Amino acid sequence: MSQEVLIEAKQVSKHFPAGKHGVIESMLRKKIEWVRAVDQVDLQIKSREILGLVGESGAGKTTLGRLFSTLELPSRGEITFMGQKLDKKNLQEIRKQIQMVFQNPLESLDPRFSIRNIVQEPLVHLGLDKKEKEERVAKSLQAVGLDPGEFGSRRPRDLSGGQRQRIAIARSIVSNPRFVVLDEPTSALDASIQAQVLNLLVDLFEARDYTFLIITHNIAVAKFICDRIAVMYAGKIVEIGPSEEIIGNAKHPYTQALLKSVPVLGSKEVEGPVGETPSLLNPPSGCRFHTRCPYVMEICKTTEPGLAPTGKGSDVACWLYGKGNN
Repeated sequence: MSQEVLIEAKQVSKHFPAGKHGVIESMLRKKIEWVRAVDQVDLQIKSREILGLVGESGAGKTTLGRLFSTLELPSRGEITFMGQKLDKKNLQEIRKQIQMVFQNPLESLDPRFSIRNIVQEPLVHLGLDKKEKEERVAKSLQAVGLDPGEFGSRRPRDLSGGQRQRIAIARSIVSNPRFVVLDEPTSALDASIQAQVLNLLVDLFEARDYTFLIITHNIAVAKFICDRIAVMYAGKIVEIGPSEEIIGNAKHPYTQALLKSVPVLGSKEVEGPVGETPSLLNPPSGCRFHTRCPYVMEICKTTEPGLAPTGKGSDVACWLYGKGNN
């Protein structure tokens, strides 16, 4: 039985004016340059799955995560949640079902608030009484392995990095959302603490009715925790499929390069994508990876390939497999 689609992006783009003076330039009728952070992305996330979104810094992952979490609205295209198109009329209601865990917990946790008040923040608009809020906070702290009595009155500065991330996760689940976006949830942590946080997320996922989007530059993290992996490059999804297929049989040259960048025990050699990521102000024509691809062909320079099935449950956007938009 196939899973229902919980949230979906349909031809979603998000473009930002370059620099801080886009509005002034517009008033002066000067040409505005646009950063094409996310460009015509189609992506479905199924109910009760963990989808990993991987790619280098600057790929557009965080922007896409903010679009899915409703913190940003698309420049073009649409996002649907449980079949309902997201718009300004239903935005507040849908937001009650979605939460986000940010990359740096120290920056996202208000240093003036106690841990109890921080975790309680998402409950403000749910109409709960004081006792119900206290019970929700206590359960959420317990769910992430922290004692409410010991940690409730502390401040973020009193906690370790791993404890802060647990607080951020507790805050994200206290309102019982259907969907949680986690942006680089382990990148600021030591390796041993990373494993603890990932195991915590697995435990939470198995215990409750969650859907997770895990954003990470580390494809090894996605391999550990995710059901499916979507690979993003320069604002585009270039490959998506079951984790075991992406890890074990990657098709796109960029995905292959990312896999080579993962350290292997006993080996000092770590490869990765050659060259620099392209500017999103003026991305390359055709396939955006063609400027770094070892297999580049003439068609790659002029014509953009579209995502197409590989026959093994994954989709890839690459002319090596003879697939395009037409």
